[in-house]
Amino acid sequence: MSETTGSDRRRFDGAVALVTGASRGIGLAIARRLVDEGAQVCITARKPEPLAEAVEGLGGAAHAMGVAGKADDVEHQRDTVERIMATYGRLDHVVNNSGINPAYGRLIDVELGAAAKIFQVNVLAALGWTQHAYRAWMEEHGGSVVNVASAAGLRPAPGMGAYGASKRALMHVTEELGLELAPGVRVNSVAPAVVKTDFAKLLYEGKESDVVEGYPMGRLGVPADIASAVAFLLCDESSWVTGQHIVLDGGMTLTGGV
Repeated sequence: MSETTGSDRRRFDGAVALVTGASRGIGLAIARRLVDEGAQVCITARKPEPLAEAVEGLGGAAHAMGVAGKADDVEHQRDTVERIMATYGRLDHVVNNSGINPAYGRLIDVELGAAAKIFQVNVLAALGWTQHAYRAWMEEHGGSVVNVASAAGLRPAPGMGAYGASKRALMHVTEELGLELAPGVRVNSVAPAVVKTDFAKLLYEGKESDVVEGYPMGRLGVPADIASAVAFLLCDESSWVTGQHIVLDGGMTLTGGV
C-alpha cells in the first residue's frame, strides 16, 4: 500500500482522478495523496517500466492504473480517458502535471522548435486532457481540475524564459476555463518554486544551501508540499474557488526572487 500522509481524512472516497506525468516526483506524490484519501487514480508517463513501478507503489490495481504515452499525443489522451471510463465509469478530477523544459538558457537564443514543444506539452496538452475529461464525464456530472504551473510564470526567470512563458500561459488557460466551465467544473492551478525532484536538479543540485538563502521558510519544497495543496483544490473544501492560483514558494517571491 502507499505511504501514509499523516491524515485520516477521506475526502476522495468513491472518486476517480487522472494525474499526468506521475511516475515520480510531484505527480506521484499527488497520486499517492489522492489514493491515501480514498480515490482510485490513473497515472500517465512516457516510460512503461517506471509507470508500472509507480502503480505498484500506489497499491496495485485495486487503487491505480497506468497508461504510458506522450502527454501531448491526442490519441494517447483520448485512449487514456476511454480506458478510465471503461474501468471506473467516471472521472471526477484531473491534475495536469506533465511538463518539460529542454531549452535552459536565454529566451532570445531558444530554438523555435524547442519552444513550440514546450508550449505543446506544458499548455496545449493540459487543455487537451481537460477537453477529453470534460466531454467524457465532467460536462454532465461536474468535477475539478488542477494545473501544475510554476513560480517561473509569475515574473521573468533567467534561464527559464520559454518554460516560464509556457507556465504563464497555462495560468491564463486556467483562468479562462475557470470562467467558462463554472459552476459545474472548477479549474485552478498551483505555482511551485524549486521543489526537490529530478526534474529540478539543475536548479539546486550542488548549491542547495545557497539557493535556500532566498527562501524565507528556510528550505526548498518537497513533492508532498505540492500534493497537499492540489488535494485541497480538488476537494469540496475549495468549492467556492475557481480560476485561482496558489503560489507554493516558501516565501521566495516575497523577496523579489523567482
